[in-house]
Amino acid sequence: MEWRNYYMDVMFLPLALVMIVAYHLWLWHKTQTRPFFTTFGRDAHGRRLWVIAMIKDIDKKNIVAVQSLRNLIMGSTLMATSCILVCAGLGAVISSTYSIKKPINDTVFGAHGELMVGLKYAILLAMFSFSFLCHTFSIGFLNQLNILICTPQHVKSIVTSEYLSEILEKSILLNMVGNRLFYSALSLLLWIFGPLLAFLSSMALVIIFYNLDFLTGDCNNDVDNFIPNDV
Repeated sequence: MEWRNYYMDVMFLPLALVMIVAYHLWLWHKTQTRPFFTTFGRDAHGRRLWVIAMIKDIDKKNIVAVQSLRNLIMGSTLMATSCILVCAGLGAVISSTYSIKKPINDTVFGAHGELMVGLKYAILLAMFSFSFLCHTFSIGFLNQLNILICTPQHVKSIVTSEYLSEILEKSILLNMVGNRLFYSALSLLLWIFGPLLAFLSSMALVIIFYNLDFLTGDCNNDVDNFIPNDV
């Protein structure tokens, strides 16, 4: 195993992974300190209000609640199915052509030995598998919420709006983690063709994430002034 065959993989792939992980750590910090500066903070606040509104008049809004949760379940089911299909495709590729038969220029596309090819597929399979696991857990919480949100409300009932909101937040968090793992694994699929492509795609993915996760404009300061920072 020579350095000249692996130096691009050793440099670019850790940079791509660190870039994605560091961005999400920064996103988590911003969501905790300035929740309404991010879409996750505002959505979490809206979901708590939605749960309170649903259980307050559940006799009239039970169909709306069930249909809304069903849409979330369908989205998680679609992503979980996509993860399994990608894993099956990668497994078929591994079983049919484990190694690249035609040599590729190492200085451009990095290493392509059997060990490196196996490592690439192992990392991708692990990411897609964990994404599938997160989505299945999310579906479980949503099914649980689908039943509990329609239970009759009583003064001594332990199924409170806070409990229902906690279940919903767990399912949304698992769904978000599964989605981010799926998208990150899709960008790393280009690692099969070279580490530089994986690094560039991860950089583009972080830029896309930033534009989706953060809000712009002067309205953020106004919102923080009159809504408590309780996300």
